Amino acid sequence: MLSTPRSADRDGVPAPDTATETGTGRFERILPWLLLIGGLAGSAAAFLLTVEKFMLEVDPLYLPSCSISPVLNCGSVMETWQASVFGFPNSLLGISGFAVVASTGAALLAGAQLARWYWLGLQAGVLAGALFVHWLIFQSLYTIGALCPYCMIVWAVTVPIFWYTTLHNFERFAAPKQRSIFTVIASNHAVPLTVWALVVVALIAHRFWSYWSGLL
Repeated sequence: MLSTPRSADRDGVPAPDTATETGTGRFERILPWLLLIGGLAGSAAAFLLTVEKFMLEVDPLYLPSCSISPVLNCGSVMETWQASVFGFPNSLLGISGFAVVASTGAALLAGAQLARWYWLGLQAGVLAGALFVHWLIFQSLYTIGALCPYCMIVWAVTVPIFWYTTLHNFERFAAPKQRSIFTVIASNHAVPLTVWALVVVALIAHRFWSYWSGLL
């Protein structure tokens, strides 16, 4: 039984698979799973952080489960104004935001075709989340002087969600003249994430070096 050939040009030569060349399809496969798993992980971390925050409000002597050491101490973080920038725990924003992200991933896996306005709205949301996370990273390292383990889970999932959502939207909505830029980015898509993770780890190591070295 003969299979149907791919599209070919007028000379009979198979047309190049531009989807593979530019990364199209690769991000279409990655993104739904990333949104679903990352959204669920972020929601779980935000939910646990909210529970710990409420427990601490009820009992000031309560020791949160994520308070492990003087440095890894979410209790110290939750007691600061940075933990409630808008007048309520930041984690409530995480619960709602990550729920949207996870729902989007589930919808894509179910075969949903989302409108352009939805993708642009999601882009705005993940951009705001990424900017907010980096502000919190700076505050944790250089103002509060403590790290919240549950918050770090949120950091770890927010940046990849932002990055691959951005790549997906750039791929779909960028002007044709920008395709060459996308091709370079798509072929090295893991490099920025790796660099980001190494920089954050290095900043944490440097900021709390006296504590880490004391454990050796």
